[in-house]
Amino acid sequence: MSAYLDMIKSRAAALKKTVVLCEGEDKRVVEAAAKITKDGIAKIVLIGNEEECKKVAPDVDLSGITLIDPLTSELTDKYAKLLYELRKEKGMTEEMAAEAAKDRTMFGALMLKAGDVDGYVSGACHSTANTLRPGLQVIKTAPGTKLVSSCFIMIAPESGNKFCKDGVFVFADCALNICPTSEQLVEIAKASADTAKVIGGIEPRVAMLSFSTKGSGNDAKYGNTVERVAKAVALAREESPELILDGEFQFDAALVPEVASIKAPGSSVAGSANVFVFPDINAGNIGYKIAERLGGFVAVGPICQGFAKPLNDLSRGCCTDDIVLTVAVTALQAGH
Repeated sequence: MSAYLDMIKSRAAALKKTVVLCEGEDKRVVEAAAKITKDGIAKIVLIGNEEECKKVAPDVDLSGITLIDPLTSELTDKYAKLLYELRKEKGMTEEMAAEAAKDRTMFGALMLKAGDVDGYVSGACHSTANTLRPGLQVIKTAPGTKLVSSCFIMIAPESGNKFCKDGVFVFADCALNICPTSEQLVEIAKASADTAKVIGGIEPRVAMLSFSTKGSGNDAKYGNTVERVAKAVALAREESPELILDGEFQFDAALVPEVASIKAPGSSVAGSANVFVFPDINAGNIGYKIAERLGGFVAVGPICQGFAKPLNDLSRGCCTDDIVLTVAVTALQAGH
């Protein structure tokens, strides 16, 4: 586990990216900023001021960290003008933009939009909505992408897992999209495959999951999950024929070669999948927590996918090390 996490940090450090942390009022964020800077994982812009940071984390060395306070920064006017141009068609006035640009999460998103930083991380003391809203309003989705989604990098325990040959899986979407349509499942699959390569360092083999394998189950009277996932498989093959993807699969058919040979003979994915796309947030959220708590996997994330520039949301229950790792992941996304 630690070796894999160290590898992520080392790869990030080599890129020398700059990431903005929006919450200088939070002790964990200040501590993480110092650790990231000391270890050379990324250059850090911390939104806050020295007095505030010293108050919450008096023993932290702020050397090498760029501190910016939106209430006093010369950049605020520049970002307010940028925000106005981006949002005026939505009814935003110059006065509204000037006030909104002083908000720390919005200020961070505008830094990213302007190209003054390479990535954005927030959420230690703000809700997911407060963190992602500026991203959706300012950064928006990447060209050709219609959906922002999330995934977890699932790192196998140090003792190993016989089904996890690469030492890492990707689970999606476990945090953002409640009940994706077939078209949205395709977006999640493509984004998660990309994350598997960029962050996980693996060649993706994508399994579209269900309680059914190749039509063995039917829930047409209820949620129509089987038809929705099967349609997603067909659409994904049409849109991205180069992607190694198959389904719909029960989890064991996707993972276990012996089961795959019975339930899905001839599949290029069954029995060897390493990217798992769940049919809805219930299955995804439950699934990653079972793997984490019973299987001993380490869950890294949620990692945001689909934004035009790297933007990630922290859990409000995060620790300093979680923030450090999220910044490393964000730097890797920026280097892609």
